Amino acid sequence: MAQQEEVFKKIVSHCKEYGFVFPSSDIYDGLGAVYDYGQNGVELKNNIKQYWWQSMVLLHQNIVGIDAAIFMHPTTWKASGHVDAFNDPLIDNRDSKKRYRADVLIEDQIAKYDDKIEKEVEKARKRFKENFDEAQYRATSPKVLETIEKRDALHRRFQEVMNAEGGIDLTGMKQIILDEEIVCPISGTRNWTDVRQFNLMFKTEMGASADGTSTIYLRPETAQGIFVNYLNVQKTGRMKLPFGIAQIGKAFRNEIVARQFIFRMREFEQMEMQFFIKPGTELDWFAKWKETRMAWHQALGFGAENYRFHDHDKLAHYANAATDIEFHMPFGFKEVEGIHSRTNFDLSQHAKFSGKKIEYFDPDTNESYTPYVIETSIGVDRMFLSVMCHSYEEQQLPDGQTRTVLHLPAALAPVKLAVFPLTKKDGLPEKAQEIINDLRFHFNCKYEEKDQIGKRYRRMDAIGCPYCVTVDQQTLEDNTVTLRDRDTMEQRRVNISDLRSIIEDEVSITSLLKKLL
Repeated sequence: MAQQEEVFKKIVSHCKEYGFVFPSSDIYDGLGAVYDYGQNGVELKNNIKQYWWQSMVLLHQNIVGIDAAIFMHPTTWKASGHVDAFNDPLIDNRDSKKRYRADVLIEDQIAKYDDKIEKEVEKARKRFKENFDEAQYRATSPKVLETIEKRDALHRRFQEVMNAEGGIDLTGMKQIILDEEIVCPISGTRNWTDVRQFNLMFKTEMGASADGTSTIYLRPETAQGIFVNYLNVQKTGRMKLPFGIAQIGKAFRNEIVARQFIFRMREFEQMEMQFFIKPGTELDWFAKWKETRMAWHQALGFGAENYRFHDHDKLAHYANAATDIEFHMPFGFKEVEGIHSRTNFDLSQHAKFSGKKIEYFDPDTNESYTPYVIETSIGVDRMFLSVMCHSYEEQQLPDGQTRTVLHLPAALAPVKLAVFPLTKKDGLPEKAQEIINDLRFHFNCKYEEKDQIGKRYRRMDAIGCPYCVTVDQQTLEDNTVTLRDRDTMEQRRVNISDLRSIIEDEVSITSLLKKLL
């Protein structure tokens, strides 16, 4: 685990050094849990969004997109339940004066039990070497079994307090923290306050004068913008069930405990699709969207073993099925996408609070009803982080050097092709620029002439550029260049006229979309 933490620190440092992610307001020492995307980061992020958008809207004739405003009528959030129930359980340590999410403290304790189990297994693996039977050891080792029992007992208690009648059992949550002897990471003491709820929505005022202002909220999710536009889209688009509405947009949550770099932030971006269906068909559609969304992730080639479904033990009051797609980050399996069967809760609530009739007239059955909804919701920033974590590698080369490379899927890479003149003279820079001028209409190209070729290759490896082209004296004679592959480092001579056909199929979003059909 410590080794993985070191790797994660290197990834965070790499993101800043190579223009992927910067702390927001960096010259003022940053702003907690807020980040800016740099010149390479914004390209990667946009490519991720394009992959998602086209997989939804381009590949499905019954899914359309919208872009709803961040500011919404405040009653929206009363109807959705966010005003009354969008809370985190917080606890303070009296000695350090630091505030923590109580549920996160308990989740970290569960993770410590998991770490302890893995350390015991690893010690046994080293001791028994090739004779080690991991499954048997996990099933028979007294130390492992004892830790598993403690871990499972804690998990059961945690689920009970989180899903208590009438909401989270705050007293029970504090008792778990005391019983587990969880200490403050700063002070090392167990001098805790009571647990209390804290609403996560940011408030602001709208209006020209102090007397005429009204309280509004920065949206904590993008889904409600889709629900309040259901009728507008359905009627103007003459949409028939089943159909979906997709949206990519910013959301804001006043996270008290924001951590793990861009995994949990106060300002973040979501890609959500709400799929409206006939009541009674929701579980079939839920299963279909689980399969569809997992295929979308695995098409990136990160390995099926790095993904898993985590079905919810206890469902929200409005849902009848829910699961998360988790990805194996350096700090464990973590949620990157949620898939939920939300029944007709959202549309019914907005109909109730607005006084408007929000129903669908089914021409096949000649009846009106409130549609049910299957939601797929993925965090752009978490997806970005999962891509960076899987792609980052430090390679030891035969000559003893270390190469830092991002094995980004070519279609997501911020720069697709780098073109280098071997020298800065003899017409080579002009020839290199000529190549870029021809190809830049088709994919993102970068020109580099500073430093030796080897150093230029390393810079491009570090930002995940899949292909590099070197223009040399032979180029001027026969119109061929050296094409280098990022992952294999193999080099071959190709005609300049063939570059587009060789590269374009590999670096286009279409190459990913074809895997989904």
